[in-house]
Formats: sequence, structure tokens, C-alpha cells
Amino acid sequence: MQKYSALAPSWLKCVPFIGLHVACLSALFTGFGATALVLLIATYFLKMFGITAGYHRYFAHRAYKTSRVGQFVLAWLGCSAMQRGPLWWAAHHRGHHRYSDTPKDPHSPHETSFWWAHLGWVMTEEHNEAPWDTIQDFSRFPEIRLLDHLHWVPGIILAVACYAIGAVVGGWRGDPSTFFLQGEGWTCLVWGWLISTVMTYHATFSINSLSHLWGKRRYATDDDSRNNAFLALITLGEGWHNNHHHFQSSANQGFFWWEIDISYTTLRALQLVGLVWDLRKPGAKALAYRNLDAAGKPVEVAAR
Repeated sequence: MQKYSALAPSWLKCVPFIGLHVACLSALFTGFGATALVLLIATYFLKMFGITAGYHRYFAHRAYKTSRVGQFVLAWLGCSAMQRGPLWWAAHHRGHHRYSDTPKDPHSPHETSFWWAHLGWVMTEEHNEAPWDTIQDFSRFPEIRLLDHLHWVPGIILAVACYAIGAVVGGWRGDPSTFFLQGEGWTCLVWGWLISTVMTYHATFSINSLSHLWGKRRYATDDDSRNNAFLALITLGEGWHNNHHHFQSSANQGFFWWEIDISYTTLRALQLVGLVWDLRKPGAKALAYRNLDAAGKPVEVAAR
């Protein structure tokens, strides 16, 4: 079997990804402003929620239920983060859990390297196709298949929306000939879309890399997943990664009140208005099972 880390990046495939990073330097020329800051925060939250609550907890793990319209909205928000489609993303993630930190794991920093786990695995041709047999439950929906195929569309629409909001705030009054001459529009495009997208990339990728290297282990899982409060903050709750590997189908990854999980708090709010339901949570037995003490030794062997 070929080691993943020995695979070379497909540089042609990487051009858009690298280009987004380089384009962020345009912020040196467009400046910054209050509207750009609001858009940066809002779009980062929406995209990260689309990844964490949508792609991850819903499509990959079915941790709660929603309507057919609701799942399309979640898929759309996830696509706006420019991390491929929901079927591709969830199928690969299910493979990660099946083979976590083994040679078959697509992005284990222990079996390969930090570089590979963080972003190298998505920069080769090796993972262009997803293991479609693992995602048949959601691939039966034609609208989700279409969105998975046209996964770049929501991101482009969001980019146009960011520019348009900035242009209107900057004084544009509807003259088509002056639309692309609005300085505030370019500022909002750079901060509300470009920089926000790159930030979302690396926050998400940090769970594949840093969350298997840096943090504490509460549970004796069969991998090296770890809990990390800082990563939980920047990923809306995904940093409680050892918790997640212990009870994968839970809608909450922060198991205790002090473990901030913004995605789960948002899901609870959506549940109150009936947009999502049947949020799964670990029970007392699951919370007590395979606990580790401060020295990393098992507290008990089996659940009671």
C-alpha cells in the first residue's frame, strides 16, 4: 500500500487554493472598516456552522434530524466555505472515523505528518473521489447530489453578496457602470469572503492535525484524539475532539457546561423553533465509560 505522505501534491489542482491565500494580501490595499468587520464575523460563523453542524454533525454523523429543506440549507452553508460538497466531505470523514490514526486514515498526523493531515491530503489526486458507498443515505437526494457537484456555487454567490453589501454601504446607488468601482465593495469582498474563507479552512483543518497532537484526553479511545479549548473556540465546538471520538453521533461535542460548544448552542436554539429535532446526547453511562485519570490511566474498564 502506498503511504499517503509519499504522494506529491497536484499543483494544478492547488492553484485556486493557493490563489485564495495570496489574494488575502490585497487587504494591504483595500483597507479595513466596520462593515468589513461585521461581514468577517458573520460569514465566518455561517461557514463554520455549515461545516460543523451541517457537514460534520448532520451529514457525517446524523447527530440530529431536520427537514429536507433544512438539510439543503445546511448543505448550502457548508458549500459556502469552499471545502467541496457535503457528500464528498462526509464520506471522507466517515472513513476517518472508521480507520482513525491507522494507515488507512486519510489524514492522521501520526501515520503521515502534520503537513499531510492539515492540508496535504486534499492537495493530491488521491482523494478527488469520495468513497460513495459510505454515503448512500444522503446521496439518494437529487438536490444534495446536484449541490455536491456544483459545490462552488454558494461560495461565489456569497462573494458577490459581500461585494454588493460593501458597495451599497459605500454609496453605490444602482448604476451598473459604477458597480465595480466601489472601494468599500472590494474591502468587504476581501475581508468578508477571502480572509473569512481562508480562516475557515485552517480552523477546520486544525481538527484533523492539531486535535490529534495537542490537548488532553478524557476518554480511552482507540486513536489519539484530544480535547483542546482553544480549537473549540475557533471551530464553534469541534475542538472537544476526544469527546467526539468517544461518542461520535452526539450533537454536542462539549459534554459539560464549561466546554463551550457554539454549534450545539445554536442547534438548541433552532430546536426551540422546530427547525431541527432529536438532538442526540451521551447518557450518564457513556459519559462514565472508558474515563482516564489525570495520569492518562483508565478509571474503569467498562460502563456500569
